[in-house]
Amino acid sequence: MAFYGGRGLHGQTVEAVADMIFAGEFREGDGIDVAALQERLGVSSTALREALKVLTAKGLILARPKRGTFVRPRSDWNLLDGDVIRWKFAAGPDDAFLRDLHEIRSIIEPSVAGLAASRRDAVQLITLERALQRMERARGDATEVTAADVEFHRALHLATGNEMLIRMDVMMNAGLAGRDALTHGAAGGADTVPGHRAVLEAVRAGDGDAAEEAMRALLLRRVRT
Repeated sequence: MAFYGGRGLHGQTVEAVADMIFAGEFREGDGIDVAALQERLGVSSTALREALKVLTAKGLILARPKRGTFVRPRSDWNLLDGDVIRWKFAAGPDDAFLRDLHEIRSIIEPSVAGLAASRRDAVQLITLERALQRMERARGDATEVTAADVEFHRALHLATGNEMLIRMDVMMNAGLAGRDALTHGAAGGADTVPGHRAVLEAVRAGDGDAAEEAMRALLLRRVRT
């Protein structure tokens, strides 16, 4: 579920082909003319081949002898991958996708907050506090509020000490960042500071039940904005 870390021409090629898929230029089941795509993008065959390998690993495309390269059915896409979530949001708002992400967060994040309350250490509490302070200072700056919001929730995952949950933070935070990009500009972002503060105080007090309840309240408030 890790984000793709490619940079330079290779990374740009991955992003370009992914954008074509999520924009609907290449639809499920469509064949991809690799030679034509290489010419269109102006990249080497090696660069395109390596980019297609990245998208293959994320379940978006598949290459088969005699059939060629084609877009896989959506049911095969790795929708828990951070990049897939990011590309999905970049393609435009999708109410069903937002609903699904909110439901996943509603199931997982209260438990994350509860575990964080029982397992956090002093350094992790400082990280949470700094993220919240950053969010408070960022009022009116949607980009900065989003970054601080993601930082806060990532710190909660780390505070659980659970390796599986820590790895899930890539998926959860990709969804959070995508949603925030759509809502913080209009909602102002500052409205969520009290809710995050309530989560932090419960975690600081070591009260798992209160932390879970505070997170549920925060998520409920967010879905209404």
